[in-house]
Amino acid sequence: MSDLPLRSQLAVALGRTASRMSRLAGRGDGSVIGGKIGLKLDPELLTRLSADRKLVLVSATNGKTTTTRLIASAMSGLGEVATNAFGANMPTGHVSALAAAPGARYGVLECDEKYVPLVLRETGANVVLLMNLSRDQMDRAGEIWQLAGKWRKALEGVDTHVVANCDDPLVTWGASTAKQVTWVAAGQHWREDSWCCPECGGPLDREASHWACRQCPFARPKPDWILHGDRVTAPGGRTYDLDLQLPGRANRSNGAMSLAVVSLFGIAPEQALPLLGRVASVAGRYTTVQHEGRDIRLLLAKNPAGWLEAFDVLEPAPGPVALAINAQGPDGRDTSWLWDVDYRVLRGRPVWAAGERRLDLAARLEAAEVDFRVVDDIEQAVMAVPPGKLDVIANYTAFQNIRTRYGRAL
Repeated sequence: MSDLPLRSQLAVALGRTASRMSRLAGRGDGSVIGGKIGLKLDPELLTRLSADRKLVLVSATNGKTTTTRLIASAMSGLGEVATNAFGANMPTGHVSALAAAPGARYGVLECDEKYVPLVLRETGANVVLLMNLSRDQMDRAGEIWQLAGKWRKALEGVDTHVVANCDDPLVTWGASTAKQVTWVAAGQHWREDSWCCPECGGPLDREASHWACRQCPFARPKPDWILHGDRVTAPGGRTYDLDLQLPGRANRSNGAMSLAVVSLFGIAPEQALPLLGRVASVAGRYTTVQHEGRDIRLLLAKNPAGWLEAFDVLEPAPGPVALAINAQGPDGRDTSWLWDVDYRVLRGRPVWAAGERRLDLAARLEAAEVDFRVVDDIEQAVMAVPPGKLDVIANYTAFQNIRTRYGRAL
């Protein structure tokens, strides 16, 4: 840090002060305001803080916060790792994360899909992990084909090593201009956004995990790492058990891609797997909190693909479920995506609809012929459940409100 110009040192110091004041005021962890002030004083601060570090950027529509945490845990044996652990995934959050760990030679930064080109240009990251692309906050991020096209342009000709999920055609197309790509067969459970070829617009043929365009040569590349069930096969052919505390197939995908990333830093699966297995929750996700005799498990789902994965880890029916939907800025104002989620899986369970947009959710549940009750407050749903287990699925701001209310579990 002492190698920074005086202006940059001042920017870091004032940013840290602002972050600390924000935390003391109970306004969050301060990552955004601290980085915003730092970049205002020194617009090149992110580039300066990235110098002489080995950095990983992690981007996806779903799972990037969790995978960032997994990679940072697996790399912890190399020494201190700078990371934006709580999801502040734009340049302001990156500045705060790097400034908070001035001595860290390594950094693992979650990056919003839209900001990958900018952050890659500013940081010169050594590795970029691209996991999945699906519709999400169309009012803010725009069409996902446009995002994939921006990835292609940003990666063309750079020396950054890309790790990409070859089971997702849009991700494959976005990554395919890079000089070096490690392909991971990590699965694609939500396919509704990738039935057409991003290269020519023709239809994609799918058979099991393989996919190929009928009209042009674009097809699934041969994977280097392969996830099958709860096991992963490395490039040398050896297979390992993925023994994770985090539940569900999505987290097995996250774990497989994490192994591929850390292998580029010389970390073998035998070293990485025990460290991946230590991660039990991520910024409140998958955490169970106790309240009035109820065990409330918190699940985050903010788009159709995310809801599909949340349904995968629910307690077996007839386990009760509370759903909470807001439509604030971080959530996206448009709730029409609710109609892309197949809520029929919730039939036969006690279901409650909460959140600022509970009536939008209620209309969708009624159309899916799911029995439910609308509640004005999540506490009403919690107390309507007999003592025992309750799964709560919420989108971003609703999740944060519930997490704060019941104790900000780590």
